[in-house]
Amino acid sequence: MAEGMQAIFDYIDAHREEFIERLRTLCKQPSVAAQSLGMQETAEMVVSSINALGLGHADLLPTGGGFPVVYARLEGNGPRILNFYNHYDVQPAEPLDLWQSDPWGAEIRDGKLYARGVADNKGNTIARICALEAMKAVRGSLPCTVQFFVEGEEEIGSVHLHHFVEEYAHLIPADGCIWEFGGKDASERLTMSLGLRGICYVEMRCTGANTDLHSSVANGVVNPAWRLVWALATIKAPDGHVLIPGFYDEVLPPPPEAVIALEEMPNNEQAFLRRVGLTHYLDNLTGVPLRVRDRFQPSCTISGFLSGYTGPGSKTVLPSQAMCKVDMRLAPGMTPEKTYERLCRHLKDHGFDDIEVELLGPEMPSMSPIDSEIVKAVVETANEVYGQEPVIDPISPGSGPSYLLCDKFSIPMAGAGVGYSQSNAHAPNENIRIEDYIQGIKHIALILDRFGAGA
Repeated sequence: MAEGMQAIFDYIDAHREEFIERLRTLCKQPSVAAQSLGMQETAEMVVSSINALGLGHADLLPTGGGFPVVYARLEGNGPRILNFYNHYDVQPAEPLDLWQSDPWGAEIRDGKLYARGVADNKGNTIARICALEAMKAVRGSLPCTVQFFVEGEEEIGSVHLHHFVEEYAHLIPADGCIWEFGGKDASERLTMSLGLRGICYVEMRCTGANTDLHSSVANGVVNPAWRLVWALATIKAPDGHVLIPGFYDEVLPPPPEAVIALEEMPNNEQAFLRRVGLTHYLDNLTGVPLRVRDRFQPSCTISGFLSGYTGPGSKTVLPSQAMCKVDMRLAPGMTPEKTYERLCRHLKDHGFDDIEVELLGPEMPSMSPIDSEIVKAVVETANEVYGQEPVIDPISPGSGPSYLLCDKFSIPMAGAGVGYSQSNAHAPNENIRIEDYIQGIKHIALILDRFGAGA
């Protein structure tokens, strides 16, 4: 371990309770972008936390009408620049009745901190700030320059981030990036992702009469719900194959080094199935074929459907409107714009040009090279902090704006975080384990030391 790192770890241990309270304070502040709840207050709290370090200046930068990005540049001694990407917005807390404690209460019980957004993504945000504080307190400076990009719209598709990237492109270039997420899997090994699938998320709407009608007229009046059902049936076959012409045309095969990484991943499939109450995966797929499909093949799923009366009892109604939301996860090689165009053309060719399709929050797929310097630094330091090899996931099945902030500028990225397999991100009773949080602070400090010294 590099000189002075034990002193930094000792500082983190000595300030453990303070760092926990700092995270609790941020988690007690609601910040739900989808509901415009507490966003400005939370952004200002993040700015204050970074400015309190005394290493540089953080500020709020506009995003073309959306919630602002917290940007900070903290100068270091070495020539390298390391970016941190995080977000201060969180998912809505609903359904509230399924929480065992107030989602904004940041309650600690059984060694875990429960709060909406603690795993995704406030725990990681504060862990990085605490790591910088420890390094400054012990050494007086940073080994490399650090830049923070903490956005406020990740949970709603980063819908305005492209405006920020266009306006402030000169701020983004760096030698590496630590992405927002990461954590321990079911076998307690740290998992780090090197990219994300893209997404083409659409809302489909169909309108019939100008008001809901008595269902007795259904023989002669169009039913928008049926129109949407029939349209959806043309998009995907029962075997899971997407029927939109050209949908798979640009999909790239996984590179050999990615397949090797997938082969080396631990098999936690049964643990996941037990946790979610299922017995098998689609097509009984398992092992490497399942991992490849989850990462290097696109998906198409109905995320929601709304029409007519859905309350208790019966109401014989013919709805005037129907709406559904569909998300298509995009594999490397695909683009959301082309996927959207093909979907619209497909619906029109099948006689569904009365269905309105709106593109919401498109994101490009991204993937960083496994042999990059930032990946090496995260792997080496994870070994030292956690005492075992981390799991390298070449691309996460999820989505995020890593193309905009990394691939577009040829910045390699790697994830590192404080979650674990039962953190319940996006779900009731979201939580992290306190010990994982403290370990995560130490890991970030060691990454900074190793990455800064490698120039």
